[in-house]
Amino acid sequence: MRAKTLLTGVGKTVAICVILLWSLVPIGFIVMSSLKPGADIFAVPPKYIFEPTLQHYAELWTRWGAFFQGLLNSTVITAGATALAVAASTCAGYVYSRNSSRFLNASVLSLIVVRLIPPIVVTLPLFPIVNALKLNDTHIVLMVLYATFFVSLGTVLMRTFIDQIPRELDEAAAIDGAGRLTILRRVIVPLASPGILAVAVFVVVFAWNEFLFAFIFTATRAKTAPLVISEMLGSIDGVDWGILFAASTVQLAPVLLFVIFMNRYLVAGLTAGATKG
Repeated sequence: MRAKTLLTGVGKTVAICVILLWSLVPIGFIVMSSLKPGADIFAVPPKYIFEPTLQHYAELWTRWGAFFQGLLNSTVITAGATALAVAASTCAGYVYSRNSSRFLNASVLSLIVVRLIPPIVVTLPLFPIVNALKLNDTHIVLMVLYATFFVSLGTVLMRTFIDQIPRELDEAAAIDGAGRLTILRRVIVPLASPGILAVAVFVVVFAWNEFLFAFIFTATRAKTAPLVISEMLGSIDGVDWGILFAASTVQLAPVLLFVIFMNRYLVAGLTAGATKG
């Protein structure tokens, strides 16, 4: 038994180390490369000891002002999409949790199927519609698309969280004269806050890094940071890898810090949604 326990512990440790290496090595390479002199970025053999420089960040600021405008656009769009997705998912999850019918039960499967559809399948038919509504190259179109794309999964998650909240609380609030919206706002939302935070994290990560919708539906005014980074790769003057890695680091930092900060809420929310009783 001790040998089996020891082998299990060693196996878990090795698995965790492999996952950490798989996740952290690319991030470490990007950050280190953004601080290296240009000649040392792809040096053979690789240079792990070097004198850090902020030259690439300074050049990013002076030569690629559009990138920082893209960061601002990404922030506005991500915040709007998250608010829309969380609000819609919470309301829909409440309806699915507190009501039961053949239609509702069957539509749960359709929500999952919709989430599995590749984004490119829906973007091309949407393009003429967006054009007709004159929403091309606006923040609103990306907010709505990002929120819509994630509402299906968010609804399923919120239904699971709200299922854990006793119906007796709803009934007690109803006896006191509370309507459905009041019950949702004052009873369900506070108790389902771990689930709301979990959905918000997923939407933030998706919206902040999304490229396809931004590439098809924006041009100048609502261009996001990932789109500007792609332009750096296609620059006429050639790719300046130092600036590219600096931009990637700046673009990565906010969402990485957000996920780290929200990690305990995310884990608590997913654990609560996975248990019964």
